Amino acid sequence: MTKASPALSVRLDRLAASRPPLDPGMADFRMKLAVGTPPEAVHWPLARQRGAWDAVCKIWQAPHPPGLSIYDDSFTSRHGPLKLRIYRPEGSDHRPGLLYFHGGGWVLGSLETHDDMCAEIAVGADVVVVALDYRLAPEHPFPAQCEDALALLDWVLAEGLTHGIDTARLIAGGDSAGGQMTASLAIALRDRGLPALRGQILIYPVLDADSETQSYRRNAISSALSREEMLYYLDAFLGPADSSARRDKLALPLLETNLAGLPPAFITAAAHDTLQDEAFIFAERLEAAGVPVMLRYEPELDHSYMRARHHSKPAFESFRAIIEAAKTLAYHGTLAEAAGRGPE
Repeated sequence: MTKASPALSVRLDRLAASRPPLDPGMADFRMKLAVGTPPEAVHWPLARQRGAWDAVCKIWQAPHPPGLSIYDDSFTSRHGPLKLRIYRPEGSDHRPGLLYFHGGGWVLGSLETHDDMCAEIAVGADVVVVALDYRLAPEHPFPAQCEDALALLDWVLAEGLTHGIDTARLIAGGDSAGGQMTASLAIALRDRGLPALRGQILIYPVLDADSETQSYRRNAISSALSREEMLYYLDAFLGPADSSARRDKLALPLLETNLAGLPPAFITAAAHDTLQDEAFIFAERLEAAGVPVMLRYEPELDHSYMRARHHSKPAFESFRAIIEAAKTLAYHGTLAEAAGRGPE
């Protein structure tokens, strides 16, 4: 399960001891989030859960930036039809592509819940963003999400040129559960000898099922993503405790013991998030495997902070760093120094 090295454990303890309070804008976001989707929402009927999350997301939704063409498309994979949304900056030149996988614990979320963020990333990074409306758990548990991510890549490679995408310059990214999907896709492609991605962006990602890390314990109740909620999402995604999915590295990327050969990774971790530690551990293991990696640590932020970017200065700065990382990975296959802010 999730284990930090002794040196990293010492660093995480030091960071926890010096952690500043939650940023006021982030705190306001977390309070409103708790009103609309309280921790006990995981006990609501599934349709009510999803409706409540959709409603909360609309509260924070920003208008689209100018200079962007947005349209929906679809394709049929061997598992059935899939919808997607394309965000294409204006102009006739082909641009790099970003495959984006939304968060929501594999249970919640849609093209609508992450629409404004994808639009801002597309304009800011000058890339074509392709967002996937992948199958959700518990109706479709693992490996459905991994299968859909691979199917999207196949579609982009086959059809991307007609949508203004330079298919030789592709990256993938996602937040929370979407971060897991991104890391899983990168591992699957490497194992198949298909290094199609120039980079991966993991935004406060889920990477394991270990709920006994220090960040889980420290933020179990206070986080925007409580321990109870995360355990519910993991059960929906992975199935019961004896499920084979809980031993599969494509479901839980931190189970992979060999991370060599993966594309460069930009990872964010928030100090008030239950998932903080696994982001640090994955970054440490990538670096040990010789993979270029940049970890951006956000001491004043919590899970889902991208949604608070227009209400919290630290969240806005981190979102700009995500955009900068997407741009340099997509265009150059390298990590942007301006995007990094590592822990002391």
